[in-house]
Amino acid sequence: MKRLILLVLMTAFAVAGLAAQPKYEVSVTTFRFADRDGQQLMLDRYTSPSTEGMRPCMIFVFGGGFAGGERNWETYIPYYDFLAGNGIDVVAIDYRLGLKDVDPAAVGDIKAMIGIMKRAVDMAVEDLYSATLFVLDHAAEWQIDTRRIMISGSSAGAITVLQAENGICNSSAAASVLPADFRYAGVVSCAGAIFSTSGKPHWDKAPAPMLLFHGDADSNVPYKKASLMGVGYYGSQIIARQLDKLSSPYYFYSARCVDHSLAVTPLEDQLDLILQFINEYVFSERRLRITADVESLGGSRCKTHFSIKDYLRTNYAE
Repeated sequence: MKRLILLVLMTAFAVAGLAAQPKYEVSVTTFRFADRDGQQLMLDRYTSPSTEGMRPCMIFVFGGGFAGGERNWETYIPYYDFLAGNGIDVVAIDYRLGLKDVDPAAVGDIKAMIGIMKRAVDMAVEDLYSATLFVLDHAAEWQIDTRRIMISGSSAGAITVLQAENGICNSSAAASVLPADFRYAGVVSCAGAIFSTSGKPHWDKAPAPMLLFHGDADSNVPYKKASLMGVGYYGSQIIARQLDKLSSPYYFYSARCVDHSLAVTPLEDQLDLILQFINEYVFSERRLRITADVESLGGSRCKTHFSIKDYLRTNYAE
């Protein structure tokens, strides 16, 4: 496996470089793609009028701990505009928030939270599949290349897209709403994990190429795992090791002593890397396995080991 060791010094010049991102002419249209549990689920389609012919599409799932967040958060918009400006339509979706009204008293009850968490993840995945089906149904009208539909997410959204890809690979009941021959073309996960009730996730089929961003000091979503008797979350490091065994292509951006900020910052300062991943892994179908170990020069020590209760308190305790 090709392994890159990167030592990165953060400076004001990097911030200045971000400010120089070009502007793109992008149009936005909104659609209702499903009605679930009395809630209208909406999606926004971002596309560039200057792009002609069949286009790839990136479906994006926002973050917020399955308790909050919104598809049109202003922090995400430059990411949508960047992709649309480079000829990739973006579909930013709603999904039901299964932990929106979680009782704080339940946070200390790990067994109770397992059931609540599983249902929240399952609902989000079901809604992502519904949005995907909506895109497929409108692909001809929107000029979407159905062979190049990708998924991307931040935090809870990253969990959702990884879980959705795992469901397709394992022919889950929820994935049966999609055409039998449908596969996502790529996955971009910003601080994500897979929730499992039976130990480390398994893959009946090799997944789509993955770009995984994660910091090893993340106390919101586990970089390695947070499980009890095989039930819990399995993070990007575990997933990357599984992809090694499957000989499945991936790019793992692993950041030393970086917290949950990597749920968002790649959508701001790693746009070129995301586009490179799409060009090489999705368009050119290059079968690469790359791990980039990123560490800030002069960085201090940090906590990288967290208990299940630590994760629950960080996300949901008042």
